[in-house]
Amino acid sequence: MRILMLGNSFTFYNDMPDMLAKLTGAEVIAHTRGGARLAEQLNPDTKMGASTREALENEKWDYVVLQEMSNGPIVSKESFLKSVARLCEKIRSAGAVPVLYATWAYKKGSDKMVAMDMSYEEMYHAMYIAYHEAAESNQVLIADVGKAFYERSRKQNLYAEDGYHPNEDGSRIAAGVLADIIMG
Repeated sequence: MRILMLGNSFTFYNDMPDMLAKLTGAEVIAHTRGGARLAEQLNPDTKMGASTREALENEKWDYVVLQEMSNGPIVSKESFLKSVARLCEKIRSAGAVPVLYATWAYKKGSDKMVAMDMSYEEMYHAMYIAYHEAAESNQVLIADVGKAFYERSRKQNLYAEDGYHPNEDGSRIAAGVLADIIMG
């Protein structure tokens, strides 16, 4: 099995693609850049967009995982939804199954959370709604890592020191949720 991951630091932190490979037995390749949005994966004029296009047109994939920039689904929802739709079309044309990697709200009380001018619960719900809307409108699998974080973060620290990236436990949870959806 081959898995292509399209995302950013929420994907590559703690070498999460390697964690996913170990859980699934798959070859996992990641096209990531810190702060990248899914729209960049569609832009052939960027290095990442060109390599993603090349990979989808010339390589065989079983699954392609899509992860938007951390708050992108709520601050740029229209762009997020359009990018997911376009990528799903390209992924299906390449014979692969698209999977949305739904990410999480920033750590409660963190500087990033305060800067969002939302409560933790509001950010979680807005992210949940945006990712589920994208999944439903494109009829794709969703690995709801954000929900797993929401349910576990009261009892377990899942965040790196910055309050928004995952710590190693958070990345393990992300890999586990993705593996369950892909293998399920």
